[in-house]
Amino acid sequence: MTRNTMHMRRLALAAGAALFLAPLGAQAADAYKAPRTASGQPDIGGYWSNATLTPMSRDSRLGDRLAYTPAEANALEVDEAHQVDVGNKRTDPNAPVNAPNGLELKPSFLAAGGDVGGYNRGWLDPGHAVMRVGGQPRTSLLTTKDGHVPARKTAAASAAGYYSGGGEGSRDPLGSYDNPENRPLSERCIMFGGNVGPPMLPNGFYNNDYNIVQTGDTVAIQVEMVHDTRIVHLGAKHRSDDVRPWFGDSIGHWEGDTLVVETTNIPQKQAFQGAWKDLTVTERFTRTAKDRLRYSFSISSPSSWDQAWGGEYEFSPLKGVIYEYACNEGNYALPGILAGARNAEKEHAQATAKGNAGAEQ
Repeated sequence: MTRNTMHMRRLALAAGAALFLAPLGAQAADAYKAPRTASGQPDIGGYWSNATLTPMSRDSRLGDRLAYTPAEANALEVDEAHQVDVGNKRTDPNAPVNAPNGLELKPSFLAAGGDVGGYNRGWLDPGHAVMRVGGQPRTSLLTTKDGHVPARKTAAASAAGYYSGGGEGSRDPLGSYDNPENRPLSERCIMFGGNVGPPMLPNGFYNNDYNIVQTGDTVAIQVEMVHDTRIVHLGAKHRSDDVRPWFGDSIGHWEGDTLVVETTNIPQKQAFQGAWKDLTVTERFTRTAKDRLRYSFSISSPSSWDQAWGGEYEFSPLKGVIYEYACNEGNYALPGILAGARNAEKEHAQATAKGNAGAEQ
């Protein structure tokens, strides 16, 4: 989807989710029977969105609280509606970069623009509502006790599976300007953030939308961000070599009305929280209502953590379809970045040579 159309279809998302719903409970969720596809599978297909105000990790001030109170959730959503309203107004070109229209932008929004400044609020569509799971407004997508990623094992114990350099979370490691392959995946238009997964997580900015298509032996998950498509093979076996395709090797099967997907062989540059070599991500998709698709994930990496951990959320229907997302076709940044690095190296070499010549005289 191109950014200039991102707000046209989704302003109604907050309306239905803004009202607090009592937890559904296991019996209510189990009572719903998903419609079937032509092949007899539970139908989880269609256009879905996981855009939300709820972050992956919990605000530390909330401690072990899994959910907001109804009043807290409502206050967050009212504030978000105000930010959208103010942020969509015409911007004073002389306004401060961090406060267009007098609205102080979130640090993450400012970081999105890097050294040139952040996006205007009107360019961003992170979600308008707190994430509900069974009607409960969650404080984090993670379901660990404190809502944070568990502490890793010692560096020595996790060396076999931990990746800290050159990935999406790294800032210009040594040699990162030498060639295109050393730049982050987003600059190469391969993948942005964690939308495609696994696990599939909203990126907090925009384009958090999906199209799920089912056949008898395959499930395809199209992601709006960079138009990635992840293929899940049903009833198959994991590959036995060490080839690591983008998004890993995803194998699925049905357990009742739940699609269970196990992914291994995840590439090093797609490490999740540093883990990749022995990383296994297990996801579960369950249609719990006409307009809700529950998603949970479990992270296992014996070299990084003593036990598995994970999180959950619920997809809501996308009010529209997924539009084209063009990246490589207009990506002038990457050749400019590499050309700038070569020019900087040339200037450094010339200055060094001039300095050495002066010292010899």
